[in-house]
Amino acid sequence: MTPVHEIVRRIIALHSQGVRTTLLAVCPNSDAVLEAAVKVAAEDQVPMLFAATLNQVDRDGGYTGWTPRAFVARMRELAERYGCAAPLYPCLDHGGPWLKDAHTRDRLTLAQTMAEVKASLTACLEAGYALLHIDPTVDRTLPPGQPPPIEVVVERTVDLIAHAEAERVRLGLPPVSYEVGTEEVHGGLADFDNFDRFLAGLAAGLKEAGLEHTWPCFVVGKVGTDLGNPVFDPEVARRLYERVAPLGSLIKGHYTDWVENPAAYPAAGMGGANVGPEFTATELDALRALCARERTLGLDSGFEEALKAAVVESNRWRKWLTSDEAGRDFDQLAPERQEWLVATGARYVWTEPRVLAARARLYEHLRETLPDPHGVVVERIARNIQTYVKAFNLQGLLPLLGQAT
Repeated sequence: MTPVHEIVRRIIALHSQGVRTTLLAVCPNSDAVLEAAVKVAAEDQVPMLFAATLNQVDRDGGYTGWTPRAFVARMRELAERYGCAAPLYPCLDHGGPWLKDAHTRDRLTLAQTMAEVKASLTACLEAGYALLHIDPTVDRTLPPGQPPPIEVVVERTVDLIAHAEAERVRLGLPPVSYEVGTEEVHGGLADFDNFDRFLAGLAAGLKEAGLEHTWPCFVVGKVGTDLGNPVFDPEVARRLYERVAPLGSLIKGHYTDWVENPAAYPAAGMGGANVGPEFTATELDALRALCARERTLGLDSGFEEALKAAVVESNRWRKWLTSDEAGRDFDQLAPERQEWLVATGARYVWTEPRVLAARARLYEHLRETLPDPHGVVVERIARNIQTYVKAFNLQGLLPLLGQAT
């Protein structure tokens, strides 16, 4: 049994004893977020998952600048720096066709995008990823908004898992864990009938392919939250949990950012939850506070202006436009929407040269009165991460996992 699946098995065992916990998956959308998460894992002695999308981390460096190998190396470097003895698990998030923005932008065919995803799966395995999220629930060959049939989702899921397993064996690597499904409505997994059909089809497909041993430790379910809705539905989560726990799996939620009731996650049996854009916003808030401090010194690094310009010129903010905003230029949007899009899109441009240069100037301007500006930013993110650690009952989990059978 893989390390992540073993933790899932023990969490299910703890549930029978009345002990509920939810694993936190931090999306490593910047170096500061990754550092903060490792710092929290070290200080609180909690296991931590790192769910990296192909937009963030990929063979081309993604928007973080990390390849899978570089990402894992950086995680391990930070673990050594902070003396982290808690387990850290690098994971792939949303590994599927057209889920990397460039695949949609470049209008790749199904064959082309599947080939790209398979090459990235191999790179993740070579880098030492512990968990692969297989998510073929988008099909750009269909009319907008039309999901692929469940049977097609199952077929492509099995195909991608089969590729990963063949590559893992070829490379002589130990077993990895899998996560399947999506919380997106377009994936067709938003209602219980489709959810059950997907599970039954997946079980049959894996058995036919001789891949029963790859049964996923996490199944992603739509539990009420998305980037615009912070309300978690514990009743839906409980019903989904009751379906997958007997199979040895747990439900994982995505878009947990700013969720109003995080303490309800463990109580409902949720096994894991992804948080990403919220930590970007926290990083930005910390940097803006430093900019305000900089202004009291009569200095100006130009950081906020450089960041906004980089976000606007990236055009990646367009993916978040509502239907009534489509086609508008950035400056035609309402001020509050512009602010939200900058905060959400900042993660795409943290490594843009002019943003890096402005951030370096900001830190330098503050150095005499604030010896470690970067440490201030990391600590602010770490405090945010700790709110989820506490709400998810992760503190003190490692000894309990050791006792679970």
